[in-house]
Amino acid sequence: MEKILIVEDDNNINQMIYETFTKAGYSCTSAYSGTEALLRIESGEFGLIILDLMLPGMSGDEVLKNIRKKSGVPVIVLSAKDELDTKVDLLTLGANDYMTKPFELKELEARALVQLRDNKTTHDGEIIEFNQLKYDIQKKQVSINGKNIPLTVHELKILELLLRHPGQVFSKNEIYEYAWDDYYIGEDKTINVHISNIRQKIKKVTDSEYIETVWGLGFKLASL
Repeated sequence: MEKILIVEDDNNINQMIYETFTKAGYSCTSAYSGTEALLRIESGEFGLIILDLMLPGMSGDEVLKNIRKKSGVPVIVLSAKDELDTKVDLLTLGANDYMTKPFELKELEARALVQLRDNKTTHDGEIIEFNQLKYDIQKKQVSINGKNIPLTVHELKILELLLRHPGQVFSKNEIYEYAWDDYYIGEDKTINVHISNIRQKIKKVTDSEYIETVWGLGFKLASL
């Protein structure tokens, strides 16, 4: 499960971000000052940091500088400042993305997904497991109870996305952009066909359903 650090001194905004990402299946930690943020970073590893600029005591700029001295973890900066110079300065300091307040939580979630995806490194021998299903990332091999399931490149990407976020529902848009690394061009049968193919291939080795359709929203890993 990906861990996200939310650095925001406004309690309401911090809580809204926390709830949004927790519901999406992420493990979230909140910090309300720059000093607290650095202490949190020292004591644990995070896959993403959402950082507000206007913090009490140590500013977001200083926090970002300190982070970049020790880590390449993706950082999305939140700020009420919309000036181009501010954005350029922050990107130069090492921010990966920048959002101006007020912002839509859905857009923040989408941008976070992009950063987490782009930062994901494939480790030799890394294996993702979910119940009896195993996905060997290096070998690009999926098996259930030791029986291999031959999947195409796009089918593997779709399954990998669901496996990495077992509690999250993904829309067709999000699945397409992750698996094809391209913009979703609208309603078509591409995702449905690929999900159906994965299900059929899994069905050949087990009666268990591994992918659940959430009507009107998208797809997620089934709760077995």
